[in-house]
Amino acid sequence: MKSASLLRVAFCRFSHLCRVGRAGMVAVWVFLLMTQTAWAQEFVTNVSNKGTVAAAFLEIGVGARAVSMGGTYVAESGRMDMIYWNPAGLAHLEGLGVSFSHTEWLAETNHEFFTLAKELPFIRSVAAASIVVLSVPAQPIRTVLMPEGTGETYNAQDYAVSFSVATKLIDEFSVGLTTKYINQRIWTESAGQLALDVGVHYKTPLPGLSLGASISNFGPDMQLSGKNLTNIVDPDVVNRGIENIPVEYKTDGFPLPQIFRFGTSYTRPLPGRGQVVAMASLMHPTGSTESMSVGLEYGFNNLVFFRAGYQNLFERDAISSLTLGAGLQYVLRRRHTFAFDYAYADWTILQKVHRLSLSMLFK
Repeated sequence: MKSASLLRVAFCRFSHLCRVGRAGMVAVWVFLLMTQTAWAQEFVTNVSNKGTVAAAFLEIGVGARAVSMGGTYVAESGRMDMIYWNPAGLAHLEGLGVSFSHTEWLAETNHEFFTLAKELPFIRSVAAASIVVLSVPAQPIRTVLMPEGTGETYNAQDYAVSFSVATKLIDEFSVGLTTKYINQRIWTESAGQLALDVGVHYKTPLPGLSLGASISNFGPDMQLSGKNLTNIVDPDVVNRGIENIPVEYKTDGFPLPQIFRFGTSYTRPLPGRGQVVAMASLMHPTGSTESMSVGLEYGFNNLVFFRAGYQNLFERDAISSLTLGAGLQYVLRRRHTFAFDYAYADWTILQKVHRLSLSMLFK
């Protein structure tokens, strides 16, 4: 109770200093509620929870610009990739947007992301859809008797299809909701599940400063099933009256990687047609320990951009670190925007990851 009172006093003073008004206080209290909900879960503190969740591909960040800035994208807005980081940020998109991202992911796998977003001005909203795919190249099937391979191959693929709606409750404050279907498959075994993302975004009265928060991947556990988990066995080789019994092996269910993100974004114009964007975010995932990421972007003449970031600061057993990137942007007739972005991420012992993104916005 004492902590709650202190928080109330702190936010009341914040609202008085920043003059955010009643609407701003609503936004701040929503941020507080989401934070309290995420941190209310109990976690074992002597383990990092690595490898304990299903659909881990949902933890792979999308968009070269976002990743090159350390994945500090939860407080960004008006970009198609926000469907992954924080659906509320979609509400500030204008016109029709299309984005595609290709990633040469770890262990010779490929990660693809595509999104389409459309402004619905008559209801102050934006609707968006996306698909993300992680594919594993064909691998030889090996058995105990044939360790060099049977001549057959198998592959694996994970994908998620998402649909989002983001709405401006007021010009400064927006909310977003995403419904997604998640599927994982390896050879003939697969698992499917539905999940939800929810987010909020607030443009503060301080020019250039925004806040964002989101919780991703609410949903039941995932459990694999398929024909190769069935078999015919003889449970009692001594008793010949009992044989050829059909059985089905059941795998354990594993939770989805729920992720709470809270972050800030600050944009400031510079003399000489320059602009700098600084971002920071806190992340509280169920599949790992808490961490912090930071990112910085310098843009010249709204044409050329240079970016750097550092992800997963303070995370236990972290193997990802420095991120770098650059981008080119061309505005046609002061309306249509075409952007090409590249990102480099250092995964230390797992080597490097490269991303390419192409986005188009038609107003």
